[in-house]
Amino acid sequence: MTTQLRRRLLIAAGVLGTALLCYLLGPVLAPFFGAALLAYIADPLVERLQRLLPRGWATTLVFGVLALAGLLAMLFAIPALQRQLISLLQQLPRFLDWLEQTAVPWATATFDLPPDMLSVAAARDWLQEHWAQAGTYAAQGLGKLVSSGLGLIGLLVNLIAVPVVTFYLLRDWPQLIAHIDALLPNRWRPAVREFAGEADRVLGGFLHGQLLVMLAQGTFYAVALSVVGLNQALLIGFAAGLVTFVPYLGGVIGITLALIVGLIQFQDVVHLAAIGGVFAAGQLLESLVLTPLLVGDRLGLHPVAVIFAVMAGGQLFGFFGVLLALPVSAVLLVLLRRALARYRDSEWYAEEPPC
Repeated sequence: MTTQLRRRLLIAAGVLGTALLCYLLGPVLAPFFGAALLAYIADPLVERLQRLLPRGWATTLVFGVLALAGLLAMLFAIPALQRQLISLLQQLPRFLDWLEQTAVPWATATFDLPPDMLSVAAARDWLQEHWAQAGTYAAQGLGKLVSSGLGLIGLLVNLIAVPVVTFYLLRDWPQLIAHIDALLPNRWRPAVREFAGEADRVLGGFLHGQLLVMLAQGTFYAVALSVVGLNQALLIGFAAGLVTFVPYLGGVIGITLALIVGLIQFQDVVHLAAIGGVFAAGQLLESLVLTPLLVGDRLGLHPVAVIFAVMAGGQLFGFFGVLLALPVSAVLLVLLRRALARYRDSEWYAEEPPC
């Protein structure tokens, strides 16, 4: 076995071993991956402030502002979302009455259905039974979490670890990059630096642009649905905006939830048509203005590939895997493009078929 072949086998074994270790330690590594992603997103702000302040002070200022903004957003959003959920639950009895007195008689008469085929009373009993069961299961789950010391400690550790690790990674980001660069073999360093620079341009542009698109979409849906009069406009609007990073999924989830809630609240066609118009306008705004302007074609992934990446990330690493799916896919896509370019430049690709 030649030295070059042995070296390649060692590299392949190291890559496979690292991948297997990341898979086995997925729940432990997920908060660190999430913290690294947050530090990467906030690093450009720190670098701009570093022109005026030392790195430590710039990191503290940026981290403090972002933490304060997140805390204020939570203090505002959680009570508002709670009020909207309570309002939705309070509307369910009125919606069931509308079904029983208006919708079911109309459907029975129009489609000549048996009188007992659509029973609202049975649906009401089923909802009450399963609602009680859901409350029981939730209480049992919460009790198990509280009574399980390890589970509660793990949850608290994850909640504390993400901001703490984010701060230290953000403060020491240049030193970490320099240490990684120093570990590279001399013969690989120029190629790896070129690849890292291209991946950084693609990934940084995509992440910052996509965050702005999500914020803009969530704000648009929340404001527009409030104008329509939907009580749960804030909840549904920002839920749709949050899922906008998956193509079309944000609009599909948003309009589905909005139509269901609109049917419970309004029970007329005019408001449902207005809700549909809001999401049609939102999709046009995203596809024609926001995405081309803020994101462009930096990622270049097909929508099916995006959906697969998000589902695979969630399966492997849970919630943090969903957040990390597209950034990791962006880096892998750059690697694949460079591999394809080298393949097309190879003699094997250019070799003519034998006569």
